[in-house]
Parts: sequence; structure tokens; C-alpha cells
Amino acid sequence: MAKDFLLEIGTEEIPAKFAPGVRNQLREQVQKYCQELRLDYQDLKVYTTPRRFAVLIQGLAEKQTDFTAEVKGPAVKAAYDAAGNPTKAAQGFARGQGVETKDLFVLELNGVPYVYARKSEIGRPTFQLLPKLCSDLITGLHFPKPMRWADLEFRFARPIRWIVALFGSEVIPFEFVGLESGKVSRGHRTLGGAVTLNTPAEYVEKMQQAFVMADPEQRRQSVLEQIHALAEKVGGEVEKDEDLLDEVTHIIEYPTALLGEVAQNYMHLPEPVITTPMKEHQRYFPIRDKEGKLLPYFITVRNGDDYALEKVKAGNEKVLKARLEDAAFYYREDQKTPLAELVEKLDKVTYHEKLGSVRQRVDRVRALSREIAALLGMEEEKQALTERTALLAKADLVTLMVYDFPELQGIMGADYARISGEKPEICTGILEHYQPRFAGDELPKSYTGQIVSVADKLDAIVGAFGIGIQPTGSQDPYALRRQAQGVVGIILEAGWDIPLERLITTSYVSFVYQGIHLLPLVDLQSALQDFFQQRLRFVLQEQGVRYDTLDAVLAHGSNHITRAAKKVQVLAEKRETAGFVPYSQAYIRCLNLSKKAQTQPLDTKALVDPTEIALAAGLAQRKEAFAALIEKGEYEQAYALASELIPMIEALFNAVMIMVDDEALKQARLALLSQCVTILGCLGDLSLLA
Repeated sequence: MAKDFLLEIGTEEIPAKFAPGVRNQLREQVQKYCQELRLDYQDLKVYTTPRRFAVLIQGLAEKQTDFTAEVKGPAVKAAYDAAGNPTKAAQGFARGQGVETKDLFVLELNGVPYVYARKSEIGRPTFQLLPKLCSDLITGLHFPKPMRWADLEFRFARPIRWIVALFGSEVIPFEFVGLESGKVSRGHRTLGGAVTLNTPAEYVEKMQQAFVMADPEQRRQSVLEQIHALAEKVGGEVEKDEDLLDEVTHIIEYPTALLGEVAQNYMHLPEPVITTPMKEHQRYFPIRDKEGKLLPYFITVRNGDDYALEKVKAGNEKVLKARLEDAAFYYREDQKTPLAELVEKLDKVTYHEKLGSVRQRVDRVRALSREIAALLGMEEEKQALTERTALLAKADLVTLMVYDFPELQGIMGADYARISGEKPEICTGILEHYQPRFAGDELPKSYTGQIVSVADKLDAIVGAFGIGIQPTGSQDPYALRRQAQGVVGIILEAGWDIPLERLITTSYVSFVYQGIHLLPLVDLQSALQDFFQQRLRFVLQEQGVRYDTLDAVLAHGSNHITRAAKKVQVLAEKRETAGFVPYSQAYIRCLNLSKKAQTQPLDTKALVDPTEIALAAGLAQRKEAFAALIEKGEYEQAYALASELIPMIEALFNAVMIMVDDEALKQARLALLSQCVTILGCLGDLSLLA
């Protein structure tokens, strides 16, 4: 027999961002507990709204499955003494398993006899287990920012106001934070009321009648259908925004969408100025026409029914009008001062108490941008445009618009630069230098945007590491990983062949020049190289590269990010070819033997066998060409050149013993193999390949 089980935890309004994590936690915990308790069930559903978390288990068994197992104990020699009497070890094992020592039996495992106990357990009624399961489910939930209420020590997302716990038609009796479990839930805060649940099966339907759409997927689909239908009425389409859609889904219990209008006298403002208050402040969906042009409409989703929608529409339009009136004022006022004149005001804006003002940061980013442009061999005009971009990139931080709408930083800077008469390359660079802003965001496309973005992010990373702020396993408050990943992504996308060590040093020197004290450069170089290598590994793994291919290549470092990625690509391709097997075998054999070599140059005069003389000559003949290929990053050609040595190396191993008694000859042969390791390892340490 089986019954349905329902646990609903009713709370005050919960932040939308908590909901997805809680759903996953509840699902995982229920699956774990049911497995541990040997409780079979047919299906599991998890529901969330802003005021509740609920678990519905359909077809939960009325009792645990019976349990029988053979449990291994100590070895026979430890379990019994010479007279065959059970020792304390056997007695303790039997006691722990709830059996008598006379019931122990012997089985062999890998040729060794052990004592075993046959442990049986009759399944208990599920109803007896559920009170503790319910309590464990509640206490097992974790939240980014839990809170306490009243005089309780217990922490939760928000105060718990009611608990529903049913198994079939029976209430599961337990008390939690002073609340008794029961069968009465609550509907929508203003439209619902008390909801008496007689069985778990009627939960979804009865909550719907009380204006609560418990299933978040159902709410999401309802929101989608409604907003698309309204957009079609005015010949438009809803601007796609999954994050906004998810947030709206998790802040309402009963969605009713409505169409609002934007006053025409605000449509002259830049589109981001209009859409940012809509999305970020009011959770509205902007509407665009088929060509992508913004239309003077928005859609909002009400948490309730369609009563007095016209009043709700008017209220939302009034709120948006006030926000846009502020924005229009800021836009007019900001244009009165050229963007370049705002740079000096950044002196009064603190970037970090230990890293100076934003104005000082601008100077550091300029210096690093200039260095990058020079390393890339750009002509003077492009270097000047890049430096100008870096100078103006942060100026919009002191504008009225960005002060009130921080989400528009960079966007307004680009627009104000255009109005101030700056060149298009500068405007584009200002707009792009914050990219990528988040995981999956686009990388900057212009050279000004790429260079200033890398310089900006490197300055943040070097500065943070320099004052001892480094990401930990669970904490990264300054988003340094994301910024480092952006640096790696931009360098790979642009194909820059520049040393990371040089950029770190230049950034570090800029801090020192300003009198800002950082940790020693030698320590930072090592830590930052490792940090960026981890990000490079992450980026390449996301592209499907095998872990051991990355291990092999990155064992030689990643100071040149693009070259390391190129090595990875070549190695990934070559290891799939038939010729790679003898190549890697030769490398590993040479590597293992060369570890015994003394640090001394190869003495070719000590070589005596024709095979080793030929190998030494082959190395000498290819030395300059190989070095040139490595210098240019032509790793595929370098691999092909190194492959020519494989027959010579195999002939050497077939002809001679390396570890001979003649010390001079042995060291010469080991030095020869060391040179082979260098050339064969042009793609990485192949011994790390699985």
C-alpha cells in the first residue's frame, strides 16, 4: 500500500533568487532520505512560491522495505582465541550488529577468513518516520542570507508562519519553532485565505482556487503566454530576458499580465535609459517591433487577478514616468559638461582604501593599455586612441545618470563621448571595456574595447592580489575569477601573442609609481600565473578539451595564453593519430632515464655507437629550425620535426644500454636523452597523459 505525502513550509515573502536553489536542495534531500530510510515512492514534485516551499511525494510506501544484509567483521584470527572462544573484538562486533556471538559465521574474502553477522531489520511504519524526516528537511535547507526572528536561535530564509504535513488524510504530528503541524495552508495574501487540505493529492488544485499557482514551471509558462499575447496586440515582441522572466516567476503567486504605455516625450532618450528603469527597477518587459526598435509600451505582471487592471496600469505608468522624468533631467544636465572634463572629478571617488582613487586607477589602466598596444605593434594613431579610451572609460561614474542608474556605466559613457565629439573607436571602446560583464556575455570586438577591458581587469586583479584579497573556494566578492576569465577569453579571441608576466609587471609598477604598497612582485607573479592558468584550464575544458591534455600542456606553464591554447589544440589532434603512440613512448622512456643525468652539457666525443652519433647529429641538424618554429609558435610543424627523431631514438634503444659502467659514456647518453626530452616535449609533458 502507498499514500501521498505533503510537507508545506509557509513563510513571509522570500527573495526570488533563493527559490531555484531551494527546489534543488529539497529534491536532493528527499531522494537521499528516502533512500537511507528504505522508503519507496512513485514520483516527487517540489513547489515554490514567494510564501512557501512544498514537497509532494506521490505513492510513498506505508512501511520501510525489510532489510537483510551480511556485515563483515574482524578477521577470524582476531575474532577468536586459540581455544576458539570469541575475543572482545568479536563480542563488540556482535553487540554492534545486534546479534549473539554464536550467530556469527565465517566467509572468505580474497583468501582471508572473516566473521560476518547476518543483520535483519523489519521495516517500520512510514508514519512513525515522517515527523523526524519533516524536521530534517526543514533544518537541512541552506540560504545565502538566513535570518532569525523573535527569540529563536534557528535561522531560515524568512520567518516560518505555518506548516502543513499530511500522509494520506492523516496529519503528521510534530512541532517546529513553536508551530504545530496541521492541514491548513494559506492562499494568496489578499485574494486567498485559509485553505484546508484533506489529502496531499488536492494540494495543487485547492491552492489554485485560492489564487496560488504552486508550480513555478506552470507560473513561468503562464507569464510567457500572457506577455507574448499582449505584445502581439500592439504588433511587437517581448524583449528576451531569461533572468527577468525567472525573477518575475518567483516574486508572484498568481500572474496576471497587463500592458502599459510609455509617454512619447521620453522616447527620444537612449534606449538603455528607458529599458533599465523598466527591467532593473520595475521588473517590466520592454516591447520591440519586428526590426528590434523599442516601442512605447511595456508589460508588467501583477501578483493577483484582473480586478481593477486599469488602475493598476495607471499606477505603473505613473511610477515609470517619474523614473523617466528623472532620467530625462539627468540626460540634459550631463550633456552640459564634456566627458573629458569629468575625469578630474574621479579624484574624489575612492576605488579602494588601499588602492587609491578611481582617478589613480584610470592612470594605471592608461599605462597598461599603452603597454599592450605597443606589444601588439600598433601604429601610433591606434595607440593614442586606445589611451584616450582608457582615460575616458570611467568618467561617466560621476554623471548624474550613472549615479542613479549604476547599471548604465559604460553605456552612458559611450553616448556622452559621442555627444562630446569623440571618435567612434573611443566611444565603442568605452562601451565594450566592461565586457564580459557576466558568464556568457559577449567579448569586446573593437581593439580599443579589447585592450582597455584587459587592462581594466588586470588592474583589478593585480591590485586585489597585491593587498591580500584572493578568491577562496566559496568566496569571490570582487568577482576576480570572472574578470580573469574575461582576460583569458579576450586574449584567445583576439589571438594576442603577448606574455602575461610582462603585463602583470607593468600593472604592478604602476601601483608602485603611485606609492601604493603591494606584496612583493615575485610572490604575486607566481600566484597570478597560477590563477590565470586555472581560468585558462576552465575555458578550455568548457570547449571539451580532455583534462589530461590540459595537464600535459599546462605543466610547462601558460605565460603566453594563446600559445598554450594552440599547444592544447595541436596535442588534442595529434594524440588521436597512430604515430603518436611511438612518439609518446619514446618521450616517456627518454624522460625517465634522463632524470638520472647530471647537469652537464652533451659531450659528443664520448659517444661511440653509430646510433647515438646519428641521433646527436640529427638533433644538431634540427636545433636551429626547431628553435625558430617554437619562437613563432608553429607547434604543429615543431611536432612534425621532432617526430623525425623517433626512428633514431628507437634504433638507439635497440642498439645500446644507457646505464653502462663507463661514467663518461653513461652521462653523455643521458645528456643526449635530455635533449630528446626537450624537443619531443614541445607540446607538453606527455607522461601526464592517461
